[in-house]
Amino acid sequence: MENSLLKKRIAEHISLANEIIRDERLLSQVQEVSRRISSSLKEGGKIIFMGNGGSAADAQHMAAEFVGRYAKERQALPAIALTTNSSTVTAIGNDYGFEKIFLRQLQAFAQKGDIVVGLSTSGNSPNVVEALSFAKSRGIFCVAFVGSKPCKLDRIANICIKVPSESTPRIQEMHELLLHIICEEVESSF
Repeated sequence: MENSLLKKRIAEHISLANEIIRDERLLSQVQEVSRRISSSLKEGGKIIFMGNGGSAADAQHMAAEFVGRYAKERQALPAIALTTNSSTVTAIGNDYGFEKIFLRQLQAFAQKGDIVVGLSTSGNSPNVVEALSFAKSRGIFCVAFVGSKPCKLDRIANICIKVPSESTPRIQEMHELLLHIICEEVESSF
């Protein structure tokens, strides 16, 4: 890798993080998500994460942070990623279609009082859109992490955290940063 490319990508990351620091609306949304998750967990709810590709990895990563620990010792917090059971995902995909892989799992596991978090850089992933639509129709609080473009999840999620970028790698980097901050905030309330 050329040194100039390395510096360019790091500068893009820093620039986007600085843009987020100045976005009071986005920061207040992140704080609200932290409050909602803390409240849900204290009342016996769970967090359900989903996403595709890199966002699937982020969903799994964040579920692990809540169940294990993020920065301090505390009780295990109930969180699951709907991407981790390959037998379930492939069976649903084969029998019902890939668009249903998260929906069918939410039908089995989601309950009122839970928080459903969909990660989609485009905000238009059909399986995430369908799953969040179902959850919202059942009165379950829905959060979406997306990029800056107008998308279907804008109209579905109770809170749609829009990273001000159209670059998939930069969006994913900020999703992870914001989710880590949420995890730390939630952890501090236990």
